[in-house]
Amino acid sequence: MKYNTTRLDNGLRIIHLPSTSPVVYCGYEINVGAASETTTEEGIAHFCEHVTFKGTERRDSLDIIKCLENVGGDLNAYTTKTTTVYHSAILREHFPLAVDLLSDIVFRSVYPQTEIEKEVEVICDEIESYNDSPAELIYDEFENLLFKNLPLGHSILGTAKTVRQFTSEDAKRFTNKYYRPDNSVFFVYGDVDFNQVVALLQQYSGDIIPTEPLQLDYTEDATATIIKGAETYQASNIVVHKKTHQAHVMIGTRGYSVHDKQRIALYLLNNILGGPGMSARLNLSLRERNGLVYTVESTFASFSATGMWSTYFGCDPQDTDRCLALVYEELDEMMRHPLSDEELNIAKRQIKGQIGIACDSRESFALDFGKSYLHYGWEKDITNLYAQIDKVTAEDIQNVAKDLFAKENLTTLIYK
Repeated sequence: MKYNTTRLDNGLRIIHLPSTSPVVYCGYEINVGAASETTTEEGIAHFCEHVTFKGTERRDSLDIIKCLENVGGDLNAYTTKTTTVYHSAILREHFPLAVDLLSDIVFRSVYPQTEIEKEVEVICDEIESYNDSPAELIYDEFENLLFKNLPLGHSILGTAKTVRQFTSEDAKRFTNKYYRPDNSVFFVYGDVDFNQVVALLQQYSGDIIPTEPLQLDYTEDATATIIKGAETYQASNIVVHKKTHQAHVMIGTRGYSVHDKQRIALYLLNNILGGPGMSARLNLSLRERNGLVYTVESTFASFSATGMWSTYFGCDPQDTDRCLALVYEELDEMMRHPLSDEELNIAKRQIKGQIGIACDSRESFALDFGKSYLHYGWEKDITNLYAQIDKVTAEDIQNVAKDLFAKENLTTLIYK
């Protein structure tokens, strides 16, 4: 696996991974997301992602919609806590068209107010739909508990009230600050010549030259300073009465940064407890042995200066305490007893197999290596990841469990 990388004079970084597929996956990843917002503009990063499609100096919104679809291509975008992504899947003969369109909307959108007024209601419908889904909403509220008073706690969607206040000028102000070549990466995964990639990006974005130094308040890298100055994390237990059919429960805590050597052990531990496999310990306990839940899963995320780990399940309200007891029982087991050699080897084989299969989803892999290069300058290397997993010991996993899973460290949020 050999990447090609370079940087244009305007600061745009390019990362390219060749393949033999006729389909090319490409796009811009921008170092801005919900964690970049001030408290008065929560939701604006996601808002800008939507309205960036509403017109440029050369194209109106319908032209943008049809541009790649007319040749069978796909154009999409999404926003996370730390990243905004505009990406395309296209046959290689139409790759120049994708570079043209993506560069046009990212760097030359005009954000017409008339289009914004229509799109605002679309975004508000998305927010209300999300609010109607407690299994999704609880994740946002839980993250806000873990990162209280920190930008990382911001809801990506924001609120309908806030979004309805955003205007064309707000979008221009926010994107002028963050949608810059020197704050972005263009990634390409496909059978296209790297010299052609560079030439096309020079043609379609090379004239976008920042006139002022890059100054960012809240970014992946700036998070370290913000968190060091914030109040110490304190666990809490909160019950919110929503009169839902099911009880929805999250348990978790802050975790490790992407630079912490314990992160890989937590990666493995998380998969053992609540990964996608039916043999995950929490699934075996709550669903297979006791028939108490349909879904139970655990997740973890790492940022520059911190991270988080959590587990979620939904159950009948009367079964909440029993399910909580079973979860704590599994967490206690991981703290008290190290994995046997056989259990550890199975866990490593399982996660490496899952990684290999996930990498076969070429679009997901392209988005992933683009993100790694954007935030950390890493050229994603699966072989190296496997080697890191192989180094994890049973003691490493047990130490992580002891560090994170003590009850006094765990925050619990319950909807019922």
